[in-house]
Amino acid sequence: MTVQISSLSPFPDQKEKLQALQSCVRSLGRLLIAYSGGVDSAFLAWVASRELGSGMLAVLADSPSLARSQMRDAIAFAEEQHIPLAVITTQEMERVEYRRNDHNRCFHCKDELFTVMESYRRHKGFDTIAYGVNVDDQGDYRPGQKAARDHGIATPLLDAGLAKDDIRQLAREAGLRVWDKPASACLSSRIEYGRAVTPEALTAVERGEDALRELGFRQVRVRHHGEIARVEIAPDELPRALTPEMAAEFTRILKSLGFSYVTLDLEGFRSGSMNALLPLERLQKA
Repeated sequence: MTVQISSLSPFPDQKEKLQALQSCVRSLGRLLIAYSGGVDSAFLAWVASRELGSGMLAVLADSPSLARSQMRDAIAFAEEQHIPLAVITTQEMERVEYRRNDHNRCFHCKDELFTVMESYRRHKGFDTIAYGVNVDDQGDYRPGQKAARDHGIATPLLDAGLAKDDIRQLAREAGLRVWDKPASACLSSRIEYGRAVTPEALTAVERGEDALRELGFRQVRVRHHGEIARVEIAPDELPRALTPEMAAEFTRILKSLGFSYVTLDLEGFRSGSMNALLPLERLQKA
């Protein structure tokens, strides 16, 4: 079943990119997709399920770095859209290289993911593994992409020339509720480089972000700097956060989770903000 997007779309180039994506997906044979429930992997899985039917399978990796709310939402979306789904367990926390949390942490995470998926692929008789990297992802420090290249992982969204805005627009036209879902990297990305990734730190971050979302904030990060929690809120939500009452509530919540100091980052939320602290030579080696 080929995906149809309205002929009234004001973005004809996006329709061409969608057709390129469909063609790419069909060329990959029986396909496993690394699926997180974010808009990129969700859109890729949705297209693949329409193009390949039972010849595809979305694979959700469960580990301590995956927030339970994100896991529940990813499973719910797959069920809503009748996307075949399997949940597997990855063991990146067993890797010393991952736990020490240097600039290559994401490489070791993705290396574990794709190693487990490759074993699963062989066992289940699939041909190819793909993941949801897009054009915009080429502009940041993302060592996980090296792991993908090392494992020969297919990149259909990137190959079709799709950027984040393209994906969101196409997902919106297709009626997918995740079209405007906020970005959500793994919980480990909230912990400053050089500070060990531990179950306790991941739990503090997850509970803190859950509590702030319960206050009505949509795009939020709790960055873990040891005794300091640095809160990032989307710029359009910052005015609501910048009140004495909300500051007191942030402080109460995060101190109850073990932080001694609570700060609100006045630059607001931005993906990959921890990377700004990396030396330039690290970024150039990505």
